[in-house]
Amino acid sequence: MTPENLLHHPFPSQKCTLGCPILDRCLSGGVPCNSITEIVAESGSGKTQLCLQLSLCAQLPVSLGGLSASALYFHTEFSFPFRRLNQLSHCFQSLYPQVFISDAVNSSKNGNCNPCDNIYVQSVHSADQLLDMMPKIESFLANSKTHFPVRLIVIDSVAALFRSEFGNTTSDLWRRSSLFFKISGKLKVLAKRYNLAVVVTNQVVDFVGSGEGVNGVRIGNLGSLCSSGRRVCPALGLAWASCVNSRLFLARDENGLVDGDESSFPYWQTTRRLHIIFAPHLPYSSCELVIRREGVFGIDR
Repeated sequence: MTPENLLHHPFPSQKCTLGCPILDRCLSGGVPCNSITEIVAESGSGKTQLCLQLSLCAQLPVSLGGLSASALYFHTEFSFPFRRLNQLSHCFQSLYPQVFISDAVNSSKNGNCNPCDNIYVQSVHSADQLLDMMPKIESFLANSKTHFPVRLIVIDSVAALFRSEFGNTTSDLWRRSSLFFKISGKLKVLAKRYNLAVVVTNQVVDFVGSGEGVNGVRIGNLGSLCSSGRRVCPALGLAWASCVNSRLFLARDENGLVDGDESSFPYWQTTRRLHIIFAPHLPYSSCELVIRREGVFGIDR
């Protein structure tokens, strides 16, 4: 195998659908396994909504774009949105009744099959705690007797783990960068060993200064990121940017015009645009999306 062969014949990677053909088309099939995908956005843009929807879609059979798998979901701030997950789950079951009727029959001992039962939720409050949990996570992956094997890990959000624990001293910055590489390195090992899709969310900070990118360094396809009418950049800086394989950016627009259904006129609603900032397997693309009661859906203009 030579570098030239890798360029012309890259190793295929299984992908997990996002539950929307427009979003999947933007990502060339969905979120890939064997790597870390980061979703960057300001608060209220839909990062958690996408992660919840992805956790449900992972349970779909491979023929429908899923992984036939369960998810391990780490939440790092606020309380986990169980109510919203249940709401999405009911809508999800109505979209794929053939899948969950079959699962309910196969697991009749446990009664009706509830997709929420295949999402394992764990709170984590610091980067050190997450690093200490890595051996337990691998043990859970290796020895799990769950209905579906775990093939998706979500960390929502990674920025919260580092936001208040570290100062701006040289020693703090060095320790923070060291934790970046230790955590991301262990996640990549798990992703490769167990063919996992790893998704982390990250926050943004206001961009101060002139020029492009972070600290004057352009990262990825866009020279600048704008959301809610202001210029922003991903939190955690350059060191963390080198720890993820792919970075997606959700930009928020308060004044989006959305088409109504057949019985209504177009109406104004907060819209978002998903951008591919960088990914080893994707060119730049973007698509609009909206968040409704039923889930997250792309808009085909």
